[in-house]
Amino acid sequence: MPSTFQQIISCRQLHDLLFPTLHLTGDSAKPLSNIILLDASIPPVGNMRSPEKQWPDFTLPYAKRFDLNKNFSDLSNPLPHTMPSAEHFQQQARALGVMTDSQIVVYDDQGLFSAARAWYMFRAMGHENVAVLDGGLPAWLASGYRVSSATSSVTSRGNFIATFCKKYFYSSQNIEHNLNSQEHLIVDARAKERFEGKVAEPREGIRSGHIPSSVNLPFSDLSHDGCLLAKNILKEKFNAINSENKPMVMSCGSGVTACVLALTAEMCGYKHVKVYDGSWSEWGAGDYFPVVVTQ
Repeated sequence: MPSTFQQIISCRQLHDLLFPTLHLTGDSAKPLSNIILLDASIPPVGNMRSPEKQWPDFTLPYAKRFDLNKNFSDLSNPLPHTMPSAEHFQQQARALGVMTDSQIVVYDDQGLFSAARAWYMFRAMGHENVAVLDGGLPAWLASGYRVSSATSSVTSRGNFIATFCKKYFYSSQNIEHNLNSQEHLIVDARAKERFEGKVAEPREGIRSGHIPSSVNLPFSDLSHDGCLLAKNILKEKFNAINSENKPMVMSCGSGVTACVLALTAEMCGYKHVKVYDGSWSEWGAGDYFPVVVTQ
């Protein structure tokens, strides 16, 4: 493979990798053997609209399903989307045919929503060569590239080895400690109205508001029509909330869109970034943790 992708890959770049001889062989072209395409879409939340074209009727060619809700979360945890054990993650990744040398490309049907969570999970499990498809399925369709429908064909098991690195995550105990130390800047990816506590949370029983001393950078402000903004604009947005260049902890509703912030922060050169895995689903539950509502 001529190059590897570890953060973002464009539709054009991916198409050229999948069909390097398309001009000669047409639809008979086969993808490079070590590319694994994963559809990491999840159902929309809040006011998000459900896309018209989605899994299983519309997929990228050769894509497999990275089912975040069922197969790649700790279902024994009452909180949504929490990280599973390394053993469980390894088993599920191998079932998708993921190898130790695979170039993984993840995408979703919103453009840029849940794919970043899959990206972050693979990174936390020790796999470097994983990239998010910029613009996801909508951008692929808009480019006029061919799609297929999901198949039930048998996939050869991979030999992926998961090695969990806890430095990628922050816990509620870490957040509590940080309330006093202020060592990290807590960045909330939820919409402004949710962050300020002016609207009800989409999950029942969760309070409105935000973590004390946290700042708001809605994940939707980092893209346009599902495609990431230019890197210089992304850098401006991060500098506006973090001019002191503090280490950052990304939070959101359930640890999904926080990973969009983690992805873009890494693209902008930030080295010390973590994700609060429990996010607002944990912090906003009950009455134990302090909550701030913007007046």
